[in-house]
Amino acid sequence: MTDQADGARAVKDSIGRYGVWSTGLRSEDPARRGAIAEAAAELEDLGFGAAWLGGSSAARHAVPLLEATTRLVVGTSIQSIWQYTPEESAAGYAEVAGAHPGRFLLGLGASHAKLAEQYHRPYSSLVGYVDDLDAAGVPAGDMVLAALRPKTLALSRDRAAGAIPYLVTPEHTVRARELLGRSPLLAPEFGVVLETDPDRARTLARGHLEMYLTLPNYTGNFLRLGFTEDDLADGGSDRLIDALYAWGDDSRIRTRIDAFLDAGADHVALQVVEQAGSDDLPRAAWRRLAGVLLG
Repeated sequence: MTDQADGARAVKDSIGRYGVWSTGLRSEDPARRGAIAEAAAELEDLGFGAAWLGGSSAARHAVPLLEATTRLVVGTSIQSIWQYTPEESAAGYAEVAGAHPGRFLLGLGASHAKLAEQYHRPYSSLVGYVDDLDAAGVPAGDMVLAALRPKTLALSRDRAAGAIPYLVTPEHTVRARELLGRSPLLAPEFGVVLETDPDRARTLARGHLEMYLTLPNYTGNFLRLGFTEDDLADGGSDRLIDALYAWGDDSRIRTRIDAFLDAGADHVALQVVEQAGSDDLPRAAWRRLAGVLLG
């Protein structure tokens, strides 16, 4: 447990308060490797502490970012336990962490029934997966778990460096911190829409939220947080949208992001939400966020 706590402390120190979450930072296309590397180098220069590889990413996807930087921590957010065997995950972790010690985090999660054909007994399967990684020598301090509900949050506390909840609110962060205690990492993802017009901002957010409203893991969590079935209808109520996404002027966005830190988060992974078809490496938006948060 001491090694695990030390690992969590080291992770907190290395990733700082703010990171970037992006599906655009993960690609199988060799032609995109240069663009990803350039974006990672700029993120490090801007002062972000971590880059979180959105989608079902794997250790190999972190390599272009790690090779282009010297301090940036890169994490998978998340690697689905159904897509790679524990043996594959352990081998990928060993190769990347061996080349870049202290800079790679293996973020794991059980995904969703609609997205994984093998999906069954998600909590028990995640426990078994962590057992196998532990047996293969993957340090608990280099693993983080996608966790929404108490049992999985407790697992992230007891068997990993901490939790990386997705699509949550500061109220969820308060509850998660109470369950985790002080030591484990708590690094929620949070969507940011850099628009001041309420209608346009909410339209963009609803476009992003649409798929997630079909996934019971998320809708169930919204209901546990006090939202109603009416809030989940028609693309999400204004109340739900405004809770799940930051939008507005710079001051309002900074306040919304820092509400997670005030609620007990150690780090916030920021996902820029833009119009469909926009550049999947929104570097101008990342520069603006850096000015708001790190300038």
